[in-house]
Amino acid sequence: MAGDCLFCKIASKDIPSDLVYEDDQILAFRDLNPQAPTHVLVIPKTHVENLLGAAPAHQALLGHLLLKAAAVARQLGIADSGFRAVANCGPDGGQSVDHLHLHLLGGRPLTWPPG
Repeated sequence: MAGDCLFCKIASKDIPSDLVYEDDQILAFRDLNPQAPTHVLVIPKTHVENLLGAAPAHQALLGHLLLKAAAVARQLGIADSGFRAVANCGPDGGQSVDHLHLHLLGGRPLTWPPG
């Protein structure tokens, strides 16, 4: 856990969340400010600031994060119609919590380009 990291506190259950999936490495929970009918955050329990903070030692964790995001999309019924998995990185990339996470968005057509 990294200091006052919001997502570390959610991962350690110090802060409650609307959990949709959890295993020993990651958890997925509903976003408090959804941008689509389905908007889930998928986070590693290990603190990694963002993709730039990931190291070769995180390779298996990153693969697990992506595979489980796809499984959560199936679980939530957005896989067949399509979904978006987004990892924001840094302030200009829209990252508001300095803990690696995927936004899993679906349940409506998503436009391109975003924002």
